[in-house]
Amino acid sequence: MVASSEIFGKTRRAWDVLTFYQRFEQIVCLILTFLIAVIIAAALWHLTVRIVLLVLLDAVDPANQAVFQNVFGMIMTVLIALEFKHSLLGILERRQSVIQLRTVVLIALLALVRKFIIIDATKTEPATLMGLAVAVLALGGVYWIVREQERRERGADAGDSEPASRFPGE
Repeated sequence: MVASSEIFGKTRRAWDVLTFYQRFEQIVCLILTFLIAVIIAAALWHLTVRIVLLVLLDAVDPANQAVFQNVFGMIMTVLIALEFKHSLLGILERRQSVIQLRTVVLIALLALVRKFIIIDATKTEPATLMGLAVAVLALGGVYWIVREQERRERGADAGDSEPASRFPGE
């Protein structure tokens, strides 16, 4: 909660110097952040209830792949929503513009990973699996290109001659 108050404080302090459109973006981001937080809370509640019921009913059977796919699919949904909310908080902190390609690609990759977790490969057409795999490779390539471009821009801005980190976000 401290981070939220800091973000809202930064927004309040910067309000006077923001243009009309920047203020509009901030209001939209605040509303979206609230709505996504509600969705995350609801999804987490449903996930918690589902897992507690599975444990109480002794339905957590490692041999039952469908149960694990369903639970991990729900977990990935919560993680995707959290990543989306995190990207909005970056906008509210005025660190980023509204659309960050790397964040969009990351969220799309998470959604595809979720799809791979919940998909029943025995009942899915091979062409569908190949299409998903190609989509993951394409998004991975775009993510790498964008990350490298950002790294080069940061290095040029800072005048760094150090080699770039191998880890995203560094």
